[in-house]
Amino acid sequence: MILIDGQKCDIEAKNYQNLEEVFTTMVQEGYLEDRVVTDVLVNNEPFSEIYPHQSEDIELDSVETIEVTTMATSDMAIEITRELYKVVTLMAEGGKSVAELFRQADDAEALETYQDLLDVTRNFLAMIGLLRNEYSLKDHKAYVDAAEEMTNLFTEMTEVLENEDWILLADLLEYEFLPAVEKWKKVIAQLREDIRTAK
Repeated sequence: MILIDGQKCDIEAKNYQNLEEVFTTMVQEGYLEDRVVTDVLVNNEPFSEIYPHQSEDIELDSVETIEVTTMATSDMAIEITRELYKVVTLMAEGGKSVAELFRQADDAEALETYQDLLDVTRNFLAMIGLLRNEYSLKDHKAYVDAAEEMTNLFTEMTEVLENEDWILLADLLEYEFLPAVEKWKKVIAQLREDIRTAK
């Protein structure tokens, strides 16, 4: 028996050899259109692939039930915006921490933490970009201003980093990066509204 969001599905498992074929059919027949799979249970046990196409190796003769739980992509996008708020807080804490480490002349630790901060910030901006392309935000001045400020700040911090001026980098983090990060809260709020409107 195959269930999608608690509803029995017309797909007959006996017509397929392995789990991947069932998943492919779900996609092709539109069962997962505008949905994100959040959980899969096979024989009431949680299933997630440890390696790519692992579902291809699971033959259906040993499978009695397949349960797929999904969420609308727009609902998932709203959940992501909630997580992005948390990321803004992490970025602010990271900026403070790196600035402190540079001021304490703990350069090795500061540089390592700074690299982590850059990675988190890049991933944050990439996710905002993805959601923005999908759900608008194209014309919001707050987004344009925040993105421009962050780009200019990264350019300046890269130059300072190359010159190994750790105190100036600490100042940039504390007095420019932290206020710049705070502005993203407004952008996230606008993005969430755009997603709700798009729903």
